[in-house]
This record gives sequence, C-alpha cells and structure tokens, in this order.
Amino acid sequence: MRFNKIKTFYNPLQVCESHADKNYSKSPLKPKKLIQFLKDKQLIKYFDIHSAFPALTKNDLLTAHTVEYVDNFLEGKGNCESNGLKWSKEFSEAVLMNNASFYAALRNSVVNPHEISFSPTSGFQHARPNRGSAFCTFSGQVISSLKIWEEFKMTGCYLDLDGHFGNSIEDSRSFAPNLNHAIPPGFNFNPKLYDDEYFGEVENFIVNTLEPALFAGQIHYIVWCHGADSHKEDQLGDQCSTEWWMKCADYFWQWVREIDAKLGRNLPVSCALFGGYRDDDFNSVLSLHTGDLMSCVKNCLKADVDYQVVVKPRKG
Repeated sequence: MRFNKIKTFYNPLQVCESHADKNYSKSPLKPKKLIQFLKDKQLIKYFDIHSAFPALTKNDLLTAHTVEYVDNFLEGKGNCESNGLKWSKEFSEAVLMNNASFYAALRNSVVNPHEISFSPTSGFQHARPNRGSAFCTFSGQVISSLKIWEEFKMTGCYLDLDGHFGNSIEDSRSFAPNLNHAIPPGFNFNPKLYDDEYFGEVENFIVNTLEPALFAGQIHYIVWCHGADSHKEDQLGDQCSTEWWMKCADYFWQWVREIDAKLGRNLPVSCALFGGYRDDDFNSVLSLHTGDLMSCVKNCLKADVDYQVVVKPRKG
C-alpha cells in the first residue's frame, strides 16, 4: 500500500527572492510559487511537507564538479554565472538547498518506498562538471544518484520529460566513473517526438526497456521529471498539447500502481519539476505541474480529486 499523501521536501530557504526580476528563468522562485499555488487551489492537503533536511556539502558537489567551478560558484567569482542566472549569496544558498531537496526526496524514496517522494525543484539537467548551463548550476541528479549508489548500491532510471535533453548525466560519465553504475547507460530517457508519437516513445520505453530492467534487478528506483517546457504553449518548448502532456502523466502514475502489483512491492519513485517558462502567464506552468501531481494523487494514491489543468494560449 502507498502512503496517501505525497512526501514533499520543501524548505523556504530553497527560494531566492533577490534578482528575481532580472532573470528570464523563474526557477529560483518556482518552489515557493508552486506551494502557494497548491494552497490557493486547496490542494495542499494531499502533500506531507518536510522542511528539516540538511544542505549538501562542498564534498557532495565535488563528486560531480571540478574544484574550480565549485569554488567559483560558492564565492561568486569566475564562471559563477555560467548558468545564465544572476549570482547572489542568497541564490548560492538556495541552489544548495534545492540540490539537497532533490537528494532528500530521492533518498526517501529508496528508504520508504511506500511513499511517493517529491522535490519541487529544477535547475539541474544541463549543468556540466566544469560549469553551469541553461539556468542549471549543479547536476543534482548526478550528485544524488552517486550518493545513493555509494550508500545503497542501488541504480536508477530518469524519466526526463523536460522539453530539452538532460545532458548533465551524459556529460558527467567520464568525470564520475561510478555514474555508469548509479545511472546505467540507456536509462536517462528523454523523448524527442510530438503529441501521440511523444506519448508512444514514453509508453514504449516503459514497457520494453524499463519494465524488463526492473524485473531483472538492473534498475532499483525511478525519478519522474515532467518538465512543463515540453508543452506547446511554453516559450521554450513545443512537443505536446495539454491532452498529450496529461496522457503521459496519467499513463505513468497508473503504471506505477500496476508495477507495484506486478513486483509485489512498492517501487521507489521520486519526482521533481524541471523546466517551464511563461513570462506572460506563469500560472499555466504551475497548473501543468499541479495536473501531474494530481494525476499521481488520483491514479497512484487513489484519492478522490478532480483537477482541471488550465493553460492559456501564449501571447505573441
């Protein structure tokens, strides 16, 4: 049986208010905005929020990044703004807490597999060992999965439905050799097509690649990253209509329920936000993320909830 709430790792220190108006990306504010959106929609009751998790250490960052880059970012010098975001001490501290939230959710999923674990975070998937890139600072997936491998010798699969290829994992394989154990090659999944064919890619990978790997003991946990910038109305994406975006969500969360029954146990599952860009109507991004989470509540946790995603046409 699954716990009937989504275990959520959110601390207000994840949020950076400074320079928010100067950044194209709203990722530094997204955790706070989403939590408030859930409260406004009276949906926060479906979330069990935990704030007491430690920040990552410098040594944690060094598992996936060079000393020079880590020092530059922590001290605000050199290529500290290679992520395309304005640097500040507050932002630096928020980045560490967002990475910590991601790791806390992932670790909780393997320690307490009856709980769906959620990190309301983004800003990981394009970071490289020696620099940030495209609004991403540190490779949270790489750091977290390496830590899980070191402690539990468990391997993971990333279902990355963000609108842009998650290169941080692939770019880090030569830098961190244990990453091939932590996230085996072929299990950083990123669909490339559109609408029904996009959905077909997701279904095909889950049925023909992921399921056999689970039954063979090759994969032990899953991370679901349903970025909203794969939506056709996003400023930086164009792959899915709302219908097909939500079909992916519904299919995945129904599948989690079904695979639990097939395995005879709860599969460790965690999820995060990843991308989404609408400076004309950020509520459309928040509504998509909420739709995905409510699909989890309805289809996997079997709670009686009815939420309709609202995405406004993009201006311009």
